Amino acid sequence: MAEIHLYEVLKRPVITEKSAVQSDELNQYVFEVAPDANKIQIKEAVELIFEVTVLNVNTMVMPAKRGRRGRNWYLRSRQWKKAIVTVGPDDKIELFNL
Repeated sequence: MAEIHLYEVLKRPVITEKSAVQSDELNQYVFEVAPDANKIQIKEAVELIFEVTVLNVNTMVMPAKRGRRGRNWYLRSRQWKKAIVTVGPDDKIELFNL
């Protein structure tokens, strides 16, 4: 298995109403990550890039969504991997507080 560089692990932050509540109340931040990244790599990447202490990482694969027009099926969105990162009580990631 090829080693993935830490700056290629995090793809983008996921900013939704639910993730805003999680960041305010639970110190949890949501990211889209590389599909072959594991929890250890995600933890190291967040600690390196944002200089926070990571307490926990939960990952899940979000399935592709299908749509239909008449008889034809098509993909509305592709499959992607999501990581919910819990940081320490004194740490904040300012990217989410815009």
